[in-house]
Amino acid sequence: MGESLSQRFLLEGFEVDWWRTAREATAALESRRYGVVVSDIRLPDRNGGDLFLDLSARLPMLPPFLFMTAFGSIDRAVELLKAGAADYIAKPFEADLLVDKVRSLARNYGARSSDNDDNEALGVSPIMRRIAESLPRLARHASALLITGESGVGKEHVAKLFHHQGAGDAAPFIAVNCAAIPESLLEAELFGFEKGAFTGAVKAKRGVFEQASSGTLFLDEIGEMPLSMQAKLLRVLQERKLVRLGGEIQVDVDFRLVCATHQDLKSMVEQGLFREDLYYRIHVIQLRIPPLRERSQDIRWFVHHYVEAFNRANPEERRRLDPRTEEALVSYAWPGNIRELKHAVERACILSPGPLLGADAFFREDLVDRNDVPIASPSLADYLMVCERDYLKVALDRNDWHMTHTAEALGITRKTLWEKMRRLGISPKGEDLA
Repeated sequence: MGESLSQRFLLEGFEVDWWRTAREATAALESRRYGVVVSDIRLPDRNGGDLFLDLSARLPMLPPFLFMTAFGSIDRAVELLKAGAADYIAKPFEADLLVDKVRSLARNYGARSSDNDDNEALGVSPIMRRIAESLPRLARHASALLITGESGVGKEHVAKLFHHQGAGDAAPFIAVNCAAIPESLLEAELFGFEKGAFTGAVKAKRGVFEQASSGTLFLDEIGEMPLSMQAKLLRVLQERKLVRLGGEIQVDVDFRLVCATHQDLKSMVEQGLFREDLYYRIHVIQLRIPPLRERSQDIRWFVHHYVEAFNRANPEERRRLDPRTEEALVSYAWPGNIRELKHAVERACILSPGPLLGADAFFREDLVDRNDVPIASPSLADYLMVCERDYLKVALDRNDWHMTHTAEALGITRKTLWEKMRRLGISPKGEDLA
């Protein structure tokens, strides 16, 4: 039944993963994002209902479950509906009815998740789940938060979540990159100024402290702030008042402060590069965002997340991942973290000549500026090429080297298949060209 249903869903335009055991399904659901899960109540290695209950207790973003059940197990299916399952269908059933149910669930689930993906999804790894679960509590009680981690791990994203869950979207979220503003302009940017305060000040302007009032001020790369400005920042945090440049009147300000840095602030304090009193003022609560290489589960999840985002925006050019290429991407270190991964996936989706995202889609040196390639070491590029070569040979073997059938199975044109074979050194008769 599984094979026939998989083929039917593929014909209906769905992307399908068919897992034969609960163990395989668990591993997939922990690392990937699906629109709908269709599960039998009776699985070879476990009860499907028990699998659902276990996953729903552990995973915060479980997709809707639709259970297939025999007449004698309908009571169990009803119990699962009460526990949060989406629907069930009794055997024997018409395939058309199942397809309609799945399409409806996929549409409804997609509508709910599309509003929240960018706002709520930090990843599926245990550490990121713990961070996500802690944010509502921190947002209720903490007025200051320090977020640390390498460049590109998503510190500003966490700051926005903290703001959203504490102050709400109606309140202002003001972000300032301390490393991007020249020191001569930083004070005016932070405190604002009155008309005539300096040459060019043709009208008064509120600084970011005032702009963030009743909301959240996010100071990115706080370690780059000059010592002189650190003293003035500390004074504002203590007194909750400021005076604009060129002004005399004290202005009340009230904001929640989130600071972020990739540097070791404690070490900077010991070296005299960061004020100790300010450090302890902003270091009340610290969240460390681990680099992507320390949470491989999130690599796979984000790859699928960004591919799906492309597919939603470009339904006529849907992309899917070559499984072997996916494994290679998971094993890559991603020194630029999520920012690098997102750009790599976007580039692959744009450059890929067909639906299947192979190795060359990620690291096309002839089309991509080397400065944009995510440290595409030759070893990684070579490995991805080998993966694609092996994958094509397997597909050709399965289709008895029939070019049209193989191209259709891969979702590409005959011309693209020939070009890939020529580039990868695969001859029409299965003998290597090189």
